[in-house]
Amino acid sequence: MELEDQWWKGQLAADIYQALRCKELKLPSYRGQSPQLNLRRYFADLIAIICNHFCLCPAARHLAVYLLDLFMDRYDVTMQQLHMVSLSCLLLASKFEEREDRVPKLETLNSLGCMSSMNLVLTKQSLLHMELLLLETFSWNLYLPTAAHFIDYYLSVGVLDGDLHDGWPLASLEKTKLYMAKYTDYFLEVSLQDHIFLCFAPSLVAAACVVASRLVLHLSPSWPTRLQRLTGYAWENLIPCVEKLLIAHDSDVEEASKQQCLEQQQSQALLHSSGQPAAASQFLQLPSMQFAQKAPQACLPASHRSASYSQGSQQSDTQASVACLDPKPSLPSLVYPVSMHYSYQAPCFDR
Repeated sequence: MELEDQWWKGQLAADIYQALRCKELKLPSYRGQSPQLNLRRYFADLIAIICNHFCLCPAARHLAVYLLDLFMDRYDVTMQQLHMVSLSCLLLASKFEEREDRVPKLETLNSLGCMSSMNLVLTKQSLLHMELLLLETFSWNLYLPTAAHFIDYYLSVGVLDGDLHDGWPLASLEKTKLYMAKYTDYFLEVSLQDHIFLCFAPSLVAAACVVASRLVLHLSPSWPTRLQRLTGYAWENLIPCVEKLLIAHDSDVEEASKQQCLEQQQSQALLHSSGQPAAASQFLQLPSMQFAQKAPQACLPASHRSASYSQGSQQSDTQASVACLDPKPSLPSLVYPVSMHYSYQAPCFDR
């Protein structure tokens, strides 16, 4: 489904959106009963790593993972075969969503380091066989909307001049839009990590990503009327999915905070052990030491100023993480009640 660039800004945007919503109603059912369900996260990360390497669009990445989910849900596949299935899903999705010149080539795939670590060599014959099997499984229909297909349409009105931060006008609309796009991209990646999000319609997941981003960025109202009308979802429809996204986000923040504290302790230990300031070369020898770059002073929560959203790593438990710094003591944190079961603590903007 190769759509025109920035279709959500064109005159046919509403018609294309309605076509996607209609197609969404006919998506194959997902049972979540694959015998290899515990391996799903690993292969979803593998797809993300390769997609990032080739700079493939989010729609291709999400479609590839969705094809993998549906195939695993129907077949009992061995570990070795799942590598081939994952790469075939990626190639089919990229052929469907990307321009021809951006589709990964067989020789380039085989030259990747992760391929040698998996002891896997792709051949044209094996790929062709697997692609045909996948196409027959899906009745040659790859027109399968994902959350990534809806997100840009929603973001077209995701942040406007009338929005407020803590009751104040936005300091910079353009920068707020930029951070909004970054956070929605992060939450989209979170939705790929767990098959539980397949229980929700893709358009609802995309809308929930927008809500979660507005909560994190402390924008009000959290779900404005314009977004309700555009998406067709009321606040009550989104709460279950938003809660899952924010819980995953909190887990990322906590993990990143622990990692940052560990790095600080290592740095202090190095200083105390030498009795003098350590040279830069000493820090470079520490494998776990990372130095956060100073982010631009803009409308971003202070606790996320050094946000790092990793969409893929070489570990199987890769998860997008957000580096959490201590908020300014003069700006108290506020709590947004999502429902009676969960409250998300959103730090204030740095003004």
